Amino acid sequence: MTEVTMDKIVSLAKRRGFIYPGSEIYGGLSGTWDYGPLGVELKNNIKNLWWRIFVQDRDDMLGLDAAIVMNPDAWRASGHVAGFADPLENGKMFNTMFTTSVGTGVDAITVYLRPETAGGIFVNFKNVVDSFHPKLPFGIAQIGKAFRNEIAPRDFVFRSREFEQLEIEYFVRPTEWEKAFGEWQKNQIIFAETIGLALSHIKQVEVSPEDRAHYSKQSVDTEFVYPFGQKELWGLAYRTDYDLAAHAEASGVDLSYLDEITGERFIPHVVEPSFGIDRTVLALLVSAYAEDALGGEARTYLKFNSAVAPVKAAVFPLLKNKPELVAKAREVYGMLKKDIPQIMWDDNGNIGKRYRRQDEIGTPYCITIDFDTLGDPSTGSGQGSSLKDTITIRNRDTGEQERVSINSLASRIA
Repeated sequence: MTEVTMDKIVSLAKRRGFIYPGSEIYGGLSGTWDYGPLGVELKNNIKNLWWRIFVQDRDDMLGLDAAIVMNPDAWRASGHVAGFADPLENGKMFNTMFTTSVGTGVDAITVYLRPETAGGIFVNFKNVVDSFHPKLPFGIAQIGKAFRNEIAPRDFVFRSREFEQLEIEYFVRPTEWEKAFGEWQKNQIIFAETIGLALSHIKQVEVSPEDRAHYSKQSVDTEFVYPFGQKELWGLAYRTDYDLAAHAEASGVDLSYLDEITGERFIPHVVEPSFGIDRTVLALLVSAYAEDALGGEARTYLKFNSAVAPVKAAVFPLLKNKPELVAKAREVYGMLKKDIPQIMWDDNGNIGKRYRRQDEIGTPYCITIDFDTLGDPSTGSGQGSSLKDTITIRNRDTGEQERVSINSLASRIA
């Protein structure tokens, strides 16, 4: 089996444009990372799939995009200002929330960069209910950046100071939280399988009371076996009515829910599935990384599934110095890109080098336009018009090639 090390992952991620060190030309900044062209596509594929599955395909979910900077009273009410801290080596507690200021001079106030996206959901609970009157149970979902002044950021993008969350607050009746908790626990495993994480590396672990967040009554972490050990990938917490009750008391605004059928009014309880996109990207790179020998040559490749692969297919002209091949390849490339935007053009180097490059970035299919595509019997296989408007498509994982019609390409790749 391939030995997957962090050195291999970090090297490939930078070399192939997935993830770069933040502010690298100035010596970097600890705990910050920049996503390159392929990293952005990979992240967006994961986020779009998550949004479609957990928001757009469901009837019980609504979306939100709340501000990063909130009134500081919201973070005081939620307990983050007082309790969101890590111990230092001298035994003192260090609050990991980033502070900044709003306003100028004597009118400036201290505010916080949000340490989690959940806060914006809770303070908008009443707005969403008043606008849409959703029936319980229902969820509010959000994708966005969060910030924590980590004392010791480490392990590549696993623990950083700026990260992105895909988070849901699922509101339920107080007596129905266990059912919802169990369903979301299963949903996290299903999503892991959907995006192509190695299920043999996935473990779900009950979090002990002393290790749970201050707002949680029960937590289960979905953990992943990274090269540096088994660590938290995603979280699942039962937050009771802690947040809505705290915000109602601090703000003086009624945040209870009225059941319009029974007339009952109460504060809903909350089950929170939280997915970290950066840790997910890292887990995917680890799951997909593979080494083998193909055609007598060693190669490294990423076996992404098609749903998340940053490039779905690459189009080549057999020879880049033959205008007729280039023109036909450009035609095929343009046709595919209309339906499948994540198509790459590649004419750099010989065919073998192109294959290796595409394998290393995880492209599932390579499409080659040759003289047979043009129906030229004198320079192709000699079969003339019988192969006209067909191309060679190569499978990344097996290296096998077959000829298929140009007209079937889009459906084949999709």
